[in-house]
Amino acid sequence: QVQLVESGGGLVQAGGSLRLSCAASGRTFSNYAMGWFRQPPGKERVFVAAVSVSGDNTYYANSVKGRFTISRDNAKNTVFLQKNSLTPEDTAVYYCAAGSLSSGISYYIGRNYIYWGQGTQVTVSS
Repeated sequence: QVQLVESGGGLVQAGGSLRLSCAASGRTFSNYAMGWFRQPPGKERVFVAAVSVSGDNTYYANSVKGRFTISRDNAKNTVFLQKNSLTPEDTAVYYCAAGSLSSGISYYIGRNYIYWGQGTQVTVSS
């Protein structure tokens, strides 16, 4: 089991920045690829960003590319999502997820992740 706890959400004005953190405990964090997903109000959960086990490879949804940066610190069992130039369309509950994504397994698909956090609300005001 891996327990994931997100933090760093809140209310921010458009154009502002937030940094989300996801702290992991339980099984070895460095064995898992990590992803961030979000669920806007009344919509389905969608992929935002992911990072490989080593941190060398990152993946982004087109909607956040160039604005969001995912990173991980395996020594601290934490994954981060730096979010800049926020817009009201970024308003959502943000979830982190952990998965054993071997070669050929898509980072973009939620069902490929095994463990999920409870989510943290991000609200961007216009």
